[in-house]
Amino acid sequence: MYILYLLTVISLLLSLIKDKNKTKKALLVANKKFTKILPSFITMLILVSLLLYLVPDTLISKYLGNNNKFLGGVIALSFGSLTLMPGFIAYPLCGILLNKGVSYMVLSAFTTSLMMVGIVTFPIERSYFGTKVTLIRNFMSLIIAILIAVITGFCFGEI
Repeated sequence: MYILYLLTVISLLLSLIKDKNKTKKALLVANKKFTKILPSFITMLILVSLLLYLVPDTLISKYLGNNNKFLGGVIALSFGSLTLMPGFIAYPLCGILLNKGVSYMVLSAFTTSLMMVGIVTFPIERSYFGTKVTLIRNFMSLIIAILIAVITGFCFGEI
């Protein structure tokens, strides 16, 4: 992670050397976007933290842990499909769940379905693409999420 920080600082310095005005404008835009997203980020972080605090580790391990990968995968696919959560919240959440004993396959099912399947966004998507296209897209996305989870399970030796 420190390498990424170092590369960012070096890139920023190179950008400043090349064109100070563009770099300052870019930093102002980035700051504006960051302050705009910060309240929702903090809210989501608090809600996820409370949920993880209230749900016992044993319950998480029982349903999402290594004991029953099929049940864990189905639950993860369901939650991922039903939840609307940005990636910058989902990925740290997966890190926490990994530390609590959730398998990579289940985490893969959750994040892939979270990003690709949109049951919550179905009405909006239907208004743009129509019911048939939206259903096909969501169904195909669910199939892809299942395949990715299974491949992840094979790659990490969990299946």
